[in-house]
Amino acid sequence: MTADRVRFRYTEYGKPLLSVEFSSARINFNTSHSGSIVLLAFSIGRELGVDIEEIRPDFATGEIAKRYFSALEVQTLRSLPASVQVEAFFNCWTRKEAYIKAMGEGLSCPLDKFDVTLVPGEPARLLETRGHGLPASRWAMRSLDVGRDYKAALVVEGHDWGLKCLRWPESGEI
Repeated sequence: MTADRVRFRYTEYGKPLLSVEFSSARINFNTSHSGSIVLLAFSIGRELGVDIEEIRPDFATGEIAKRYFSALEVQTLRSLPASVQVEAFFNCWTRKEAYIKAMGEGLSCPLDKFDVTLVPGEPARLLETRGHGLPASRWAMRSLDVGRDYKAALVVEGHDWGLKCLRWPESGEI
């Protein structure tokens, strides 16, 4: 089959899926881009979400955190030394975005209704979900190392899976 025959459909929240004629393959995918990097994530039979953000200190403000992060995340962010707050902000932002993309609900899922880890060096984890009935234990979360000027996260349904990262055009593993 040639690429021009591939068709897509969209959930009520706008998440793209392969059209019905390709559904037997059970391939799920998600994309994100920021700056000069594009992330593509694929799975077979598992929901997933990915997010990447170019680190922009002018965007990582307390006002944005207070508006979108949970109370626990804001408290954690404020407790950190100023020297790591921007990195922590983008850890939180990408993890939250990857999670809502994996769920397929987009911003209809309020970002303050779940908690993620954000402290630099701490493993990426979905800590708790509130109000939408999907337990945090259903999801696995990973940080992706995509370069020093970016933060990225991946969320996948379930825990018994492996991760393989490829960089293109070099096609070398990262």
